[in-house]
Amino acid sequence: MTPTSVAHEDVMDLGTTDADLGWFVYAVVDADSRIPDDLTGLDDQPVQAVAYGRVAAVVSRFRLERPPGRSADLLAFHRVVDGLADALESVVPVSFGSVVLDQEGIRDELLAPNEGWFGELVDSVRGRVQLIVQANYDQDALLREVVAADPEIARLRELTRDLPEGAARAELVRLGELVGAAVEHRRGEDADALLEDILPLTVAHVLRPASGLERVLDVALLVDSAQRDELENRLEVLAEEVHDRVQLRLLGPTAPYDFAGEV
Repeated sequence: MTPTSVAHEDVMDLGTTDADLGWFVYAVVDADSRIPDDLTGLDDQPVQAVAYGRVAAVVSRFRLERPPGRSADLLAFHRVVDGLADALESVVPVSFGSVVLDQEGIRDELLAPNEGWFGELVDSVRGRVQLIVQANYDQDALLREVVAADPEIARLRELTRDLPEGAARAELVRLGELVGAAVEHRRGEDADALLEDILPLTVAHVLRPASGLERVLDVALLVDSAQRDELENRLEVLAEEVHDRVQLRLLGPTAPYDFAGEV
C-alpha cells in the first residue's frame, strides 16, 4: 500500500447532507503517522486521520441514520485496523461502533481530554503485535485419561455404558459431575503448563473465556515483533510434544485489540 499524508478535511459525498453524516472511529495512532491511501472503511469510504497533539484518530465518513453493526461493518472495521497495523508501527483499536458527529468532536471530545492516555497506549503497543493461541483437547484422549485416573469414574462409566435410556439416572448425573470436575482440574493444570512455556516470550497476555469442555486455553499475547519468530518456533515444538492429546492453533498477527484498554 502506498502511504499518504495524515489528514485532509474534505467531506465525502455519500448522497446526503453534512447534517446527516458523522465520523466512524477505527483507531488511534501517532499524529505523524502516514496511512495507506487505498484503505477504505464502512460503505467503502476512504479513511483519514484527524490529529490533536501527539495522537490522531483514524476515521471515515458515516451515515448517521444507519447505525453500525452489520457483519459487513465489522469486516470493514477489522480491515481498516489490521491494514493500519500492517503499515504502521503502533495502532490502538477503539471499540467497534464508536461514532463522533463532527471533526471538532473528534478533537475536543475524543482526543483532547485523553491525549496523554492515548499516547501511553500508543507507546505500549509500539513495535508489537497480537497473536492468539488456542488449545483444544482431543476429546477421546481426554476421556481416556479421565477414566484411567479415577476409579470411581471408571466404575460409573462401566455401570452406565449399556443401560437403556432413562435408567440409572442418579449414576449418570454423578458420572457427569465427576467428569466435569476432573476435566476442569486437568484443564487448569494443562493451561498453566502451556502458559509457563510461552509467556516468557511475550510482553503481556489476556486470558479469554474457555468455551466448551474441549477448550484448554484461549489467550491473546502481546509480542515484540523481534521475538515473534522465537515464539512461533516454541509453539511448533509444543504442538509436537502434546499433539496426541491437545491441538494448538496460532492466529494472527493482528492489531492489539485485546490490549487497547477501554477505548
